[in-house]
Amino acid sequence: MIDLQYYQGQDLYIDGVEEDLLQRLLAGASEEEIIASDDRFGIFYHLSPERRFLLDWYPFRKDAKLLEVGAGPGALTGLFCERVQEVTAVELSKLRATINHKRNEQQQNLKIVVGNFQDIPLQQGKFDYITLIGVLEYTRSFIHAKADAYQELFAIINNYLAAEGELLIAIENKFGLKYWAGEREDHLGEYFTGIEGYAKDTKVETFGLHELKELLKSNGFGKQKFYYPFPDYKFPVEVYSEDQLPTLDSMLGSSPLLGGERLLLFKEPLAYLQLIKNRQFEFFANSFLCSAARSNKE
Repeated sequence: MIDLQYYQGQDLYIDGVEEDLLQRLLAGASEEEIIASDDRFGIFYHLSPERRFLLDWYPFRKDAKLLEVGAGPGALTGLFCERVQEVTAVELSKLRATINHKRNEQQQNLKIVVGNFQDIPLQQGKFDYITLIGVLEYTRSFIHAKADAYQELFAIINNYLAAEGELLIAIENKFGLKYWAGEREDHLGEYFTGIEGYAKDTKVETFGLHELKELLKSNGFGKQKFYYPFPDYKFPVEVYSEDQLPTLDSMLGSSPLLGGERLLLFKEPLAYLQLIKNRQFEFFANSFLCSAARSNKE
């Protein structure tokens, strides 16, 4: 079902690709047929089964309740529905929520709520998992706070998360090797924007490894487990962990060119070998996946 009572009547951050996608789905086309007949990056980004690789291995509790913040057109929503008892998906855009609903209309354990996460009252302490997949970097765009938008976001999450619940975050690393090698910053489309430090008035920003760890810790999430999707969290081929990092035999390749042009300043595979040899892979990983819990969890 789709709950529209918190929808403000205006969609932001949508494009013609998403409108076309919804029309194709409503006309009865399968996701496989749409990908095969439309080579636009936006179509592949929303529908590629590779999106599920990020968390299809994760040991979710089957009896759990999960809150997906910023669910978008549902790249991961179906996976969550398969793995836990109940899924609540919050999405700011009615169009994206409608695509998600169409893709997952057979799921009986899914509720989609359209509106700003900050404005939607949910049950306190209900959720065993809360996910921010490609969402944390937009905090200052959708959380309105007099002081610290991140502090406000984590306060809301703390209110909804069960006592022993987990927060799952996927986000780009602003110091990812691909950016040094000439890839444009994912959100702003400019070279070296994150490496040089975002402008103060920028509404989107990613973090380095230690910045993200400190941000979580300072907001009550002191227990952290970091993973490193490769080549990134959007289209992961492999997911490394703190306990299983790549070795000199891992044969890491260059970041794929997806949806635009880039520079090629050096050979990423050779640079990865040097980073691995010097135990710096984690700092320069292109993306982070983090499982975080409150510090008082035993």
